Amino acid sequence: MHLDIPDVLRTSHDNPAGRAWLAALPRLADDLLDRWDLRPDGSTRHGMASLVLPVTRADGTAAVLRLQPVTAESAGTAAGLETWRGDGIVRLLDHDPRSGSALLERLDATRPLSTVEDDDEAVAVLAGLLRRLTSVPAPAGMRRLVDVAAAMLADVPAALPVLADPADRELVRSCAAAVAEVLDEPGDRLLHWDLHYDNVLAAQREPWLAIDPEPLAGHPGFDLQPALDNRWEHLVEPQRAVLRRFDHLTETLELDRAQATAWTLGRVLQNTLWDVEDGRTAVDPVQRAIAEALVRRPGRRSGVVARVSRWAW
Repeated sequence: MHLDIPDVLRTSHDNPAGRAWLAALPRLADDLLDRWDLRPDGSTRHGMASLVLPVTRADGTAAVLRLQPVTAESAGTAAGLETWRGDGIVRLLDHDPRSGSALLERLDATRPLSTVEDDDEAVAVLAGLLRRLTSVPAPAGMRRLVDVAAAMLADVPAALPVLADPADRELVRSCAAAVAEVLDEPGDRLLHWDLHYDNVLAAQREPWLAIDPEPLAGHPGFDLQPALDNRWEHLVEPQRAVLRRFDHLTETLELDRAQATAWTLGRVLQNTLWDVEDGRTAVDPVQRAIAEALVRRPGRRSGVVARVSRWAW
C-alpha cells in the first residue's frame, strides 16, 4: 500500500537503520494487513517514532495497526501490554515480535486527555491510571530501572563539562546524588514510563485508557515526571502547579514523597543527559523549574547525604 511518511518520522529516524525501516514500511504494512486479515479504515496517524493505521478486522472490529521499529525502550511493549491485560491501558490484539508492530484496540484519537480543560480533573484521571498500572509487578526479563539509573550516573562525569552554567552543573550533581540515594531501592512495579495527557485517550469500554507505554521494571516515582510539565505554556504559576500535581499523584499512588522526589529528579537527570547527547549545553528551563519546585518546596526537610562514594562527579 502507499504510505505518506510524515516529516517528523523522517527526522526522528534520520539514521541508516531508520531510513531502511522507513523504506520497508509499505511492504511491512502490506504483509501485516494480509497476515492478520485487516482492511484499512481511515487516515494514518503518527507519533514521534511510529505510524498508526486505522483498520478493521475480519469480524468487523475496529483496531489500529501500529508500526514502530524495535528499540531498547520499546522492546518490552508487547510483554507489558500482555501483563496489563487492558486494565487501564489499550488492549494488545496481536503483535509481530520481529518487526515490533502491534495490532491494538482502537481508541478515540481525537480526544486525548489534554482536551480536558480542568487540570485537576485531568491530573485525577492520569493519577488513577498510574495507580492501576503501577500496581502490577513487572514480568521477568523486563528492562530494569536499576540498570537505567546506574547507566545515567555513569554518564554524569562526561556530561558536566558540557554544561556552560555552573548552576546547571550543580543541578545535575544534585539530581545524580538524589538518584544515588535511592538506587538500592529501584522497585519492581511495571512502569509506563511516558504517561502524559496526550498518551491517554478516550475509549468505549472505559472513559480513558493509556497508550504508548515503554515498559520498565522499577519504582512508581519514576513514572511521575511526564505528568508534571503538561500544558506548561498555559500554567500561570508553573512551580505551584508542579507541586499540586506532584502531591495529587503521590497521594493517589500512596508513595513516600522523599523517594518519589528522588526518582522524579532522576527523570530530570535523564532528560538533561539526553539533551547533552543531542548537543545542548544548558539544562532545559522546564526541567530546572520542576527540579527547583520539588527541592525548594516550603517545609521540606534538608536532604539526606547520598551514598556517592562510587560515583566520580
